[in-house]
Amino acid sequence: MLQLKLVLMPTAEFEKTQLQTDVFNKIKTQNDNQLFSIYWEVRMALYVGVMLFAIGAGILIYKNIDSIGHVAIVTSIGCIAALCWLYCFKNCTPFTTKKVSASILFDYILLLAALLTISFISYLQYQFQLFGQTLRLASLVTLVILFVAAYRFDHLGILSLAITNLGIWLGINVTPTSLLKSYQFNDETIIYTGILLGLILQIIAWLSTQKDFKKHFAFTYQNFGVHVFFISCLAAIFHFHFYLFWLLLLAVVSYNLFIKATKEKSFYFLLVVVLYAFVALSFTFVNLLMKADSDFKYGFMFIVSWYFILAPIGLIFLLIYLNNQLKHNDNL
Repeated sequence: MLQLKLVLMPTAEFEKTQLQTDVFNKIKTQNDNQLFSIYWEVRMALYVGVMLFAIGAGILIYKNIDSIGHVAIVTSIGCIAALCWLYCFKNCTPFTTKKVSASILFDYILLLAALLTISFISYLQYQFQLFGQTLRLASLVTLVILFVAAYRFDHLGILSLAITNLGIWLGINVTPTSLLKSYQFNDETIIYTGILLGLILQIIAWLSTQKDFKKHFAFTYQNFGVHVFFISCLAAIFHFHFYLFWLLLLAVVSYNLFIKATKEKSFYFLLVVVLYAFVALSFTFVNLLMKADSDFKYGFMFIVSWYFILAPIGLIFLLIYLNNQLKHNDNL
């Protein structure tokens, strides 16, 4: 019996080793032949194609406006847009308040339809004054179409276009870069409109989540709303002599957004809130220091210089701490 075991053991070990080798080879072969996803490459190619088509059409119209004629141009744009909308309505899924997954081709035909519709309405207004002498009615028609399309076809890109047109209809550009470049911070109407629009967009984001109605739209609404509100609120703090009210409003909204971002484990919104709050607090500190003793010139320069050396360092450590806290909870 003992001899039998001695004979069989090497054979068993050999079979075990052979089995492990076979499994390893199968796994290696499977990994080597694994399919490579080109999902994002296809999306980027289609996006570039849509943009190049729109740019090419614009250049063609610009260089041949005299020979083509306005009626032919607007008719061509309208027909292509109508064909795109027809394709979207024929191939769309039934409406639902949840997130809908559509094909890449469908998404970009829909985006092309929206862009061509904007061009079509803008061209009609600019060349033929279809909506009268004011652009506000044309902007209103455009934003209504875009909002309906965004919700009907569940498209975040068209929702962003709709929010942008909403800002244009109200008289402001809602992108943060354009807000900073426009330098309209001394216009009180623009400031009030921006603060109100920012709050409304954040309320819509909150309602979308609470009512579970296109919940995935909430981030887009909140992203636009946060930047528009904070930039407008900072403009109010810089512009008005009695800025404590606007500083208090910014502090209240910052606190609520900070708590919300912490619960949702969103470092992006934590970063945004902290940076805007830092700008407001820095302005308040320097302004109070100037009013405290305007004659103490060199002391003022010394304090301010050290503040802007040490405060950004403290801000960096604060952001690192907040990021580590989020990672510690393992819910990023």
